Amino acid sequence: MLMDLYKRCFAKITKRISIHSFVSELTGKYRKLQVRRKLTRAQKREIQSYYKGLTGHRVPLIWHKFLYSRTNEYSKKYIPLSLYRTELIGRMNQYWMMDAYADKNVSDMLFPDVAQPVTFVKNINGYYYADDKAITKEEAERICQNLDAAVIKPSRESRGHGVRRLHVENGSTNLDGKRIGEVFDTYGQDFLVQKFIEQHPAMSALNPTSANTIRLLTYRSGMEVMLIYAVIRIGQKGQVIDNESSGGISARINPDGTLAKYAYGAPGNDMVEKTDVGITLEGYEIPSFQTVVETAKRLHYRLPYFNIAAWDFSVGQDGAPILIEWNANPDLSQSAYGPAFGDLTERIIQECYQNKNTRNEYW
Repeated sequence: MLMDLYKRCFAKITKRISIHSFVSELTGKYRKLQVRRKLTRAQKREIQSYYKGLTGHRVPLIWHKFLYSRTNEYSKKYIPLSLYRTELIGRMNQYWMMDAYADKNVSDMLFPDVAQPVTFVKNINGYYYADDKAITKEEAERICQNLDAAVIKPSRESRGHGVRRLHVENGSTNLDGKRIGEVFDTYGQDFLVQKFIEQHPAMSALNPTSANTIRLLTYRSGMEVMLIYAVIRIGQKGQVIDNESSGGISARINPDGTLAKYAYGAPGNDMVEKTDVGITLEGYEIPSFQTVVETAKRLHYRLPYFNIAAWDFSVGQDGAPILIEWNANPDLSQSAYGPAFGDLTERIIQECYQNKNTRNEYW
């Protein structure tokens, strides 16, 4: 009994610290914006009334101020990250299952019937594998002795952390002059080496050096899987990854598969109309978009522990979807897309609060 009380108190205190951290971080970003819009009293009342009715609590307003400032579009339905991270994601997804399921090294086991990047070598918990067979580190080094267009990346990281283009010739790599075995040692464990994908010309044209990806957010409610939103993520010229942290930008994909007028990168890189290589975004058609959406919906049914999931797809030269990775703990692309849950906001939040918050067990 005393231990349960301690756990509840600890979870409550830790949650408050996390909310304060989220608010402080975004407040710093808000202050760096060139245009800083303020909410009217009527807007503040509308937001608090809306969320009080859905969750029983008021919410920090900094997310609404920040997104209104970046996009010049006000909405009461913007999802505060503090609410999403501390309440919603733990009610939509089983938190204790995230790490194992979202490990990139098991993606081909979960989804064997969808195209994925060719994998040369996996390292799982320090053990090496190739073609689903256990191998020694020496064998892994031999397999990777000569690689032209390859990528090495951690299997349990997100946001592009640790993703590097890899070229190997007779065991010597392009990474700080290291031999391939030394590169393996640098990554330690839980990583993989894959072939750099050959994209559809329409995807590559957006930025040839990066794997530009279609980011989908899907939500499962009972026997229905719905597309919440779709954005395109485009890398910066010369970069391998398309993440904002490396200068990448994101733009909304309309239901017909064309791009919206503006893209957004890191704060301060707002309302971008062209890619780094000069491609105009508005009206640009994403190949095989509807096929990609239907593929993500189909795959989501295989994830019974997760009602919300993010999917990163590219499109191959033949027009077929290529699953790059999926994420059980996704960020929300509200600058590029708008309010994350859109017309489904009330339904999703109401369904969330019917579930236990599994996040509380991990504070």
